[in-house]
Amino acid sequence: MKKSFLLLNILSALSTMAFANEGMWMPQQLPEIAGQLKAAGLKLNPVNLSKLTEFPLGAMVGLGNCSASFVSAQGLVVTNHHCAYDAIAFNSTPQRNYLENGFLAKNFSEELRATPGKRMTVTSDVQNVTKKVITEEVAKLKGKPRLDGIEKNRKALVAECEKEAGYRCTVASFYAGLEFYLIKDLEVRDVRLVYAPPKGVGLFGGDTDNWVWPRHTGDYSYFRAYVGKDGKPADYSKDNVPLVPKHFLKFAKEGLKEGDFVMSPGYPGRTNRHRLPSEVAANFDAQIPGFLKVSTQMLQIVERETKGNEGLALKYADLVAGVNNAQKSQQGMQTSYNNSGSDFLGRKQKQHEDLKAWVNADPKRKKEYAEPIEAIEKLVAERNELVRVNFLRQQIAPALTQTASLMLRLAHEQFKPDAQRKIGFQLRDENRIKARVDGFDRRYDSNVDLALVLPFLTEYLTYTGNDRDASFDAALGLRDNMPESEVKAVLQALYAGTQLGDKAQRLAWLTRTPDDFAASNDSIIKIAVAKYESDLKREAEREELEGKIQESYAEYMRAKLAFLKSKNLAVYPDANGTLRVTFGKVASRPMAVDGSNWNAFTTVQGIVDKATGKGEFNAPKVQLDAIKARQFGPYVDPKLNSVPVNFLATLDITGGASGSPILNSKAELVGLAFDGTLDTIISDWDFNATKTRSINLDARYMLWQMRYIDKADNLLKEMNVL
Repeated sequence: MKKSFLLLNILSALSTMAFANEGMWMPQQLPEIAGQLKAAGLKLNPVNLSKLTEFPLGAMVGLGNCSASFVSAQGLVVTNHHCAYDAIAFNSTPQRNYLENGFLAKNFSEELRATPGKRMTVTSDVQNVTKKVITEEVAKLKGKPRLDGIEKNRKALVAECEKEAGYRCTVASFYAGLEFYLIKDLEVRDVRLVYAPPKGVGLFGGDTDNWVWPRHTGDYSYFRAYVGKDGKPADYSKDNVPLVPKHFLKFAKEGLKEGDFVMSPGYPGRTNRHRLPSEVAANFDAQIPGFLKVSTQMLQIVERETKGNEGLALKYADLVAGVNNAQKSQQGMQTSYNNSGSDFLGRKQKQHEDLKAWVNADPKRKKEYAEPIEAIEKLVAERNELVRVNFLRQQIAPALTQTASLMLRLAHEQFKPDAQRKIGFQLRDENRIKARVDGFDRRYDSNVDLALVLPFLTEYLTYTGNDRDASFDAALGLRDNMPESEVKAVLQALYAGTQLGDKAQRLAWLTRTPDDFAASNDSIIKIAVAKYESDLKREAEREELEGKIQESYAEYMRAKLAFLKSKNLAVYPDANGTLRVTFGKVASRPMAVDGSNWNAFTTVQGIVDKATGKGEFNAPKVQLDAIKARQFGPYVDPKLNSVPVNFLATLDITGGASGSPILNSKAELVGLAFDGTLDTIISDWDFNATKTRSINLDARYMLWQMRYIDKADNLLKEMNVL
């Protein structure tokens, strides 16, 4: 794999300086920190960890917003329960409530199709394509033309990459647009649910224990990857067969103990450690407080509207779980930020000022970097304002209007040559759009949706100026300070005048032309049509800004990397959803937030202590009986004298890494990553090497539950465990 000359020099100089528990490293960077890995306890050759198609990275699986791994030669995949939550909820009904009671397929024929559009990806290649994205011609462009040039080159690279059937390719940005890498993923389109423990295991502790230690959550579930009989990815079909992966993980025969080396490959979503001080301030002073206010209202509304109706509750279960998780994490970040006083922002500001002082101290550096740094500060301020306005508008649109706008955009794009289509609306995207439209009604109810929109739309009508969307207002006949009763009447007429709630009607619009949309009397379609031109105008304005930001931010990052190199500090890119590896050790945490010492492990006895028989702590009776009878088998830890449930480690993870396998020094599976702690969740922005701990599921608890409680012997045998 190729690296730019700049990064190669930087990483070589920094190879011995990174903290062992800090950094979501690109696999190709690992040979540069080989000394640290070996010193930390790794028994494999670190060079092997950089080979995507070899063991163990060849066993890694991406799930879109989560991570997973192959654990058998028949395409069996293990991940977190909360990562499978949407598929479990999708297949649940009041008569077959798999969320509450769990699900186990005893053979292939009993396995259930996951949510429409569910995909698995296996990264097979990564190439540095920076010079193919930022060509000499593109480098001369500014604003939207620059962004258009970058998009054109990215699409061309993706199209060439995807000539090999069965692969999904992306061009990902690293270091804020300084570098671009072409990621080639095998894409599995037939994903099936195999096994999920009951809610009282997989979600034990619920929101109360979320981001909290001590923890006793069995956060695991299993999928299976299916392909066509030719072994190549295929759409769902009863004739498909399990995929045979090139590599899969094996469970460790020896359990973990405190101080042991652990590592975790996965697909972490986003971190923001290279952000500007102004972006930090905007996030914690405005964006998070705004989200917390809105999310609290949303949860209250859904609870009120679905109370006593199990069918409705199941439809919105995934939304509620996602909002609860996001809300608690964002609140944890905000609390940490508030408790830091001015320390965090002050340090960011000082680092930024130190960078500028370093640039200005040398005429050559000043000529090269001073102007982009000054420019990016102003441009980011513009984007912060745009983010604020867009957030206000996101809450006011009924869910169906968003779907209608998506379908209308597709109708316009599908008549263009594929290379000229907007990213997200090319031929490669149509199946995903169809899956989204297809499965819409499984998560939608018009009465609940109206209740969700009504208070936000009423409040929106008190706003003025650019905070309002004139085309949306005109299309619905809205006016300033409209009373809620009238807003409700407008919405009721809107819902009554559409047929898009019906799946067949909705899917039919995927084949319609722009003229068909323009001629429609469907109330929701009319809203999408009325907003279309103004939406395009705002998109163009946003892209003009983003094009300017790309140019200046990339140069800012070039200066920052050079500055960090001069200080001999570690450099790794912010997480961006691509494959990374983090490593550390199993570790307790002395004098934690509550003043107590956090032990490295929890045990099943804690489940008995917490179990109430209802709500978030409703552990299955059969499980409690087995614990009280000490039916532990080979999964008991001699030192703990019990079965370990969860453990703490100094792994640097974030959202998207959920479900990542935890591997020991020999790359054997010892657990799954699934959470962090509230007081250090701010590490997405400001890493704390002393406090940060990941919360992980111990594989011994998972195997114990599968063997003695859920009787999943068929899967244990398949994984060569039983």
